[in-house]
Amino acid sequence: MVAGMTAPNTVLRGVRTGMRMSQDDFARALQAAGHRVGEPNDANKRLVQRWESGAIAAPRPVYARALEVVTGLPISLLGFAAVPGGHVADDRHGGHDLTSTVSSLATPTPTPKPATAHRSYEGVWLSRYQYYSSGREESFAGQHFVVLLQHGDRLTARSLPGSASSSLSLDLTVDGAVITGTWVEQTDPAGYYRGARYHGAIQLLAEPTGRRMAGKWVGFGKDMDVNTGPWELVFRDASTSKATLDRYNTSAT
Repeated sequence: MVAGMTAPNTVLRGVRTGMRMSQDDFARALQAAGHRVGEPNDANKRLVQRWESGAIAAPRPVYARALEVVTGLPISLLGFAAVPGGHVADDRHGGHDLTSTVSSLATPTPTPKPATAHRSYEGVWLSRYQYYSSGREESFAGQHFVVLLQHGDRLTARSLPGSASSSLSLDLTVDGAVITGTWVEQTDPAGYYRGARYHGAIQLLAEPTGRRMAGKWVGFGKDMDVNTGPWELVFRDASTSKATLDRYNTSAT
């Protein structure tokens, strides 16, 4: 344990509960994320409990990367202790959390894929899409500032809460200039759609500059018809530091 760190990590707990995950669910998601990026880990419920209680001030790098994949947020925003330079402290003197021998034997260790160079898309982006409201017979635009994180060919984007009254998440895969994945939006509880949750697919093409992605979304409407419309992401800032995110945590309209 890092000396003096006794306060619970309420930020991490809030993110986990906001994802509607139990500590067991969260640990399993961290293990799955580790396997996806070729860095297996032994996350378990006890480890999550120790992070949230403050018994461990900060995760080791392998867990930090898995946390970013699962939450879609930079590790600096997950309530862990930081050191000068903006990096999260690496608590190598904390207790070891072991899984059982049977569990370890039952989970095959994946063969790492050859390293592939990918353009970095990490940073703050402005997300803009258009949709038609059949109930109002009018077209509208949705805008959010999103923080985009990258692990190999996988991208995760999460909207900054102050940038819009709804929340948005994107989970994407990069294949050259083609970016494909899924989107989820939780609408404003006080708005026209009364907190409804919408989701669908998205495909974008990245411009050669790497500063804009444009394409289309597809998803179901409230009348169970399939809708589509334009979507673009425009680059704003390469930093994902807390100071930068605080600056963009404001209305994107």
